[in-house]
Amino acid sequence: MKVKVLKKTREYDGFFKIDKAVLQYEKFNGEMSDEITRIVFERGDSIAVLLYDEEKDSVILIKQFRYPAYINNGPGWLLEVVAGVIKEGQDPISVAHSELMEEAGYVVEALEFISRYYVSPGGTSERIHLYLGKTHRKVAKGGGLSTEHEDIQVVEIPLDTAMKMIKTGEICNATTIIALQWLKLKKLMSNT
Repeated sequence: MKVKVLKKTREYDGFFKIDKAVLQYEKFNGEMSDEITRIVFERGDSIAVLLYDEEKDSVILIKQFRYPAYINNGPGWLLEVVAGVIKEGQDPISVAHSELMEEAGYVVEALEFISRYYVSPGGTSERIHLYLGKTHRKVAKGGGLSTEHEDIQVVEIPLDTAMKMIKTGEICNATTIIALQWLKLKKLMSNT
């Protein structure tokens, strides 16, 4: 399959980037499409880590304010897995360890890869590298960086309660839902 990018411009170049492209792509019948314009929210890749305490069968999540959710009739303060942006030249694993310490105050011995997926491929290029952190210990307060205007609360929730919170809408973040459902499915499959 072919793609011809006829024109590409950067429309916004701040913390995030917005690109505009005029392109054609090869259709399934082999013909090229008409020229179309697409806007891309260029964020780069990110990591996310679900901290899990096997002995207690609980998960450690973070709670922080999210303005885009707030203005869309959401709760504003969302329960989420630890996450962060991978900057150019960084590898996902080192960013994951750094974010775990910064946001939650935890260190993990090893991270188990869950999945890598696109958040919303119709509008953004962002991919999430999702991990599970099982063997962990709290070594610092966490809470985020004031220089990044973060005010993060660390919350431990029984896994079954977290699953119910998805149904009630108390947990409404896609990455967190994917991570929790993956963990629950893994546990169910290991019990069969």
